[in-house]
Amino acid sequence: MGKEKKYCIGCGILLQDENMMQEGYTTSIENDICSRCFRMRNYGEYQIITKSNEEYIDILKSVNKTNDLVLYMVDLLNIDKDLTYIRKYINNKIILVLNKRDVLPKSVKDSKIIEYFQKQDLDFQDIIVVSPNKNYHIDELLLMIKKYKTSKNIYVVGHTNVGKSTLINTLMKNYSDNKCELTISPLPSTTLNKISIKLNDDLTLVDTPGLVDRGNIVNYVDSALLKKINPKKEIKPKVYQLKKGQCLVIGGLVRVDYLEGDKNSFSVYVSNDLQVDKFNMSNETLTDSFSEELEVGFHEDIVISGLGFIKIVEKAKVRVYINRNVDVYTRRSLI
Repeated sequence: MGKEKKYCIGCGILLQDENMMQEGYTTSIENDICSRCFRMRNYGEYQIITKSNEEYIDILKSVNKTNDLVLYMVDLLNIDKDLTYIRKYINNKIILVLNKRDVLPKSVKDSKIIEYFQKQDLDFQDIIVVSPNKNYHIDELLLMIKKYKTSKNIYVVGHTNVGKSTLINTLMKNYSDNKCELTISPLPSTTLNKISIKLNDDLTLVDTPGLVDRGNIVNYVDSALLKKINPKKEIKPKVYQLKKGQCLVIGGLVRVDYLEGDKNSFSVYVSNDLQVDKFNMSNETLTDSFSEELEVGFHEDIVISGLGFIKIVEKAKVRVYINRNVDVYTRRSLI
């Protein structure tokens, strides 16, 4: 008889007590969590583990074999470039859960946010705006889950770092006697495997690891910068009037040169902890970085994956300097 398999209640990884250099190590197999989760929870020590998207796609395919309801979570500050991607692998009923409402300005109405997504003609049962950190619309989400559920199992999917585990922890705290708590951190790939948690006799929540977005800036910064990039409270947008020949430098990470256009308004939606500086383009800050040029239409955003976005009012031609692996693109203005 071999050892009975046991999984970490924090991240879902298979526990083992033989090799401290491998995933799932714990000092004793009697423990309920791995050493990585223990150190994250108790000491704030983050250890990056990069999982392949092939593993996550296999998980999505296994969800597709069920008829269970799916919560597809999206970070409002970092909306997925292609919201239809999930439909390549899942035909289940899906609720689009727009998370981290607390970081967008309060002046933006929920109805406007929802209308933005409704205009995209997406194949979802319903859309809801939430903030687990503020307990915002969590009751409404539970009612929506009960309305659309097809079984006891509810799968929670989405990219890494969109707040899946935080949402589940909030649901557990609000509506369950189960004291299980998932490990959360600002790192991508904190959850490493599927984790089933019984909310009550009628609902079981299934957390999933999350699709890794290789174009997200969080993959290319150190832990100190990562903490600054992740907004902890409502963003106060920084608004600049730019003329051709001027530029903005954001957090020492991104530079945006205004190449062509009339006097224009640039509203920067990033973490309040990131400094934004306005210079003339003769300034050489970040000019040794990879650059690309973008044509921006009326009322479009420049999106910097993982960092936030810049709302521009008039047409513009810009040059963006940034790590070459980070996705930068335009979209219709969210706000």
